[in-house]
Amino acid sequence: MLKSFGYPNVMAVPKIEKVVVNTGIGSVKDDEQRKRVAEHLAVVTGQKVSERPAKKSISSFKIAKGSIIGYSVTLRGKRMYDFLNKLLFVALTRQRDFRGLNPDAVDEAGNLTIGLKDHLIFPEMVNEDLKSAFGLSITVVTTAASKEKSIEFLKLMGFPFKK
Repeated sequence: MLKSFGYPNVMAVPKIEKVVVNTGIGSVKDDEQRKRVAEHLAVVTGQKVSERPAKKSISSFKIAKGSIIGYSVTLRGKRMYDFLNKLLFVALTRQRDFRGLNPDAVDEAGNLTIGLKDHLIFPEMVNEDLKSAFGLSITVVTTAASKEKSIEFLKLMGFPFKK
């Protein structure tokens, strides 16, 4: 990347800052199920989850201000790289009909957002039942200045993009 984009030194090359994993639990009404979602997310990411309350009330969705509507985990350092290795080389390959990540999933700031329909593709969730499956949103935040530089950097890091 130093030569292809003309970076002046090694410190200017993009890097991954953090990985943010989110899940919504708006449709789950039972407290037991909500605990199970938090526990499963903690097992998958290897870190304690943080609750995300509603910022305002929405009567049509029956959401009160301050009620928990999701969970989030921000990964940095060694845990981030361990999670990315597990995601890229184990979990995504177990996903049905996976043909690669869409390059359009990278925004103009250089961040990649991946949506997964269920968390059961992770190896820790082998013996779990299908009725407790939930989706994940995984955002990989990079220091790349543009979309093109980010896509090239992520390809070099091993992210499988469609051709």
